[in-house]
Amino acid sequence: MNIYDLPDEILLIILQKLDMIDVFYSCIKVNRRFNRLILDSFFFRDLNMTTINDINSLYDQTSSIDSKVLSRICEKILPRIYDQTYRLTVDEYSAKYMFLASNYSKLYSLSLINFQKEILHQYLTDNLILRDLLTNQITHLNIDIKNTNDVGFNTSPEILPKILSLCKNLIDLNFCGMFPERNFVVYLKDLSWNHCIPSTLVKLTIKLAALTDCLHLLDGPFVCLSTLIIAVKYSFHTTEYKNSTKKLPKLKYFSLTALSFVNHYDDLIVPLLRRMINLEELKLYLLVNRSYSNYIDGIQLYDQFLISMTQLKNFAFNITSEIHDKDIKIELQSNEEIQHSFIGRGYSQVVSYINSNPFALDGVCYIYSLPYDFEYFKIDNTFQGGTFYKVRKLTMVERTPFEDRLFQIISQDFPFLEILHVSNSWSKEVNQPWLTLITFPHLKFLNVKYAHGNYTLRFLLKRYMNLPRLSNLVIDYSMLMLITKNFTYDPTYFNFDKLKCLDMDQLFVRPKNFHLYFPLL
Repeated sequence: MNIYDLPDEILLIILQKLDMIDVFYSCIKVNRRFNRLILDSFFFRDLNMTTINDINSLYDQTSSIDSKVLSRICEKILPRIYDQTYRLTVDEYSAKYMFLASNYSKLYSLSLINFQKEILHQYLTDNLILRDLLTNQITHLNIDIKNTNDVGFNTSPEILPKILSLCKNLIDLNFCGMFPERNFVVYLKDLSWNHCIPSTLVKLTIKLAALTDCLHLLDGPFVCLSTLIIAVKYSFHTTEYKNSTKKLPKLKYFSLTALSFVNHYDDLIVPLLRRMINLEELKLYLLVNRSYSNYIDGIQLYDQFLISMTQLKNFAFNITSEIHDKDIKIELQSNEEIQHSFIGRGYSQVVSYINSNPFALDGVCYIYSLPYDFEYFKIDNTFQGGTFYKVRKLTMVERTPFEDRLFQIISQDFPFLEILHVSNSWSKEVNQPWLTLITFPHLKFLNVKYAHGNYTLRFLLKRYMNLPRLSNLVIDYSMLMLITKNFTYDPTYFNFDKLKCLDMDQLFVRPKNFHLYFPLL
């Protein structure tokens, strides 16, 4: 049977499985009935003019859309669907075609993804159609800025104020919080708030440079926020910052994710949480360094801030406490005592476990609530197992050799894992080959820069690991030379054939057979 002989409802199901650009191309090429079916459907209410849907090439995502095809689409198809489009996603490549016309009469949601910060700033300054949309129509805005090779912070302090001053009707803003491995952050300490903040803004998702940026934000002009979702990239903070005691009564939902260890939990985070007196939902993903103190447990959480949150309906958390007592020895809680601390205080099910003998530390304690509600997770050899459907990014860290069973466990317990960081310079002697082939069906990003060579081999040799979607690899140059024996081993031995990005610590001259190892680079 010819595809065009299928009923309309079956054809629409097929269309929904196709890439948007493929659908547009079909409009140009196929028969009139198929053309009418596409253009008369609800298909274009959510219009994605990119080929970037995930982290497949975090460092240099470039459009694979042919310029001639895109030009014909804009000429032949877009004039017929402008008034059907409610949500639009463009990258810096397709934007120059999509903002040639101004009659997106129903557009309210816009996603600008994979932009260089300089080009995005230019669009916000010079493109009159985009500026008009932002000023008069857009209520939901997503901003994504691509990674660069900048050393240190990747920031652009003028972009956020410009967006806030343009968008008069903005309700929901996601600023650089779409992809977890992006290195663009916002540094608010020296940012001027002379621009007008839209009074309509109630939800903000943002990646900040440091914890004190969170405090600057909440002490600034964002008085109307009811939902605030923050990821903090770095652990440093400025000691001159003085904590405010001003209450935040409008805030109903607060999520804080610390992507590196925080040294000032007790004097920065706890006082901040005490100000959120009307909070209804709280999510905390924290890595905490503490000196001369106990592990964070249920009693501390309750007494320090939960007791004052009388409207709280849901509290999800994953908190890791690393204790450094140096010369002053404090008797740390047992895991049984940690578990007991959560009884009778309104907590849901809580998992806890302790690594009591980490090298150069006095102890590490992991506590998290179930059902697990975060995309991030951090484990060592003491991991207790479980099923974590929401986790997309996993960090494996240990100061003693990993147990080999751990790799098999995480492949089963994190079924949708996409990003994996392995950090461990210790390994057991491998007296015989690993017998079990392990599969990570969704893994796209692997960082083994700080991993022992045995773990690197474990992941990159096909005989030991099946990584059918691996597209990004971070590895030390000397380790790559070692495992490939200076590019003399058979290229088919390795999980390199799908790689689109290779991140190493130094420049090098590609050998003549380099493309045999990395055909897609």
